[in-house]
Amino acid sequence: MIVKAEPADIEALVALINSCYRGKKSTEGWTTEANIIAGDMRIDVAALTEEFSNPTVTFLKFCGADGNILGTVYLETQPNCVYLGMLSVSPDLQNQGIGRRLMMAAEAHAIEQGRHTIEMNVINLRHELIEWYKKLGYNFTGVQRPFPENAFGSPVVNLHFEVMEKRVP
Repeated sequence: MIVKAEPADIEALVALINSCYRGKKSTEGWTTEANIIAGDMRIDVAALTEEFSNPTVTFLKFCGADGNILGTVYLETQPNCVYLGMLSVSPDLQNQGIGRRLMMAAEAHAIEQGRHTIEMNVINLRHELIEWYKKLGYNFTGVQRPFPENAFGSPVVNLHFEVMEKRVP
């Protein structure tokens, strides 16, 4: 089941997101950044709480039958698009269709918001992820953005963001 996440979900979302991107647990899945970005955290409770206070931001969550959050995606409604980020699926449940279902829900959300483009930043070295997004209909825009230095990790190799987007009906 995919529903809108609530502030009460913040701690569970932080744990899930960090387990997908950084640290030892993330290496069990194929979406890890652990080998290219130093640090064990992708986000913390304070940063996620701040995101929840932004009225243009929505987090969708995929819950299992037991109510546990197994996947999430960040969506920010912008003037001309919905920005998508932090797509996260529990590393031990990847390749089971949860990510695809979250992406479909993100597209439905964009349409509900009156936006017909979804945009995202993807690290240029994440080749498998880029190919997966291409299979879902996302394409490079030709725009590149620098990877920011922040409190949640520093690149251990040269990298940047590639901007990808998809038009939705």
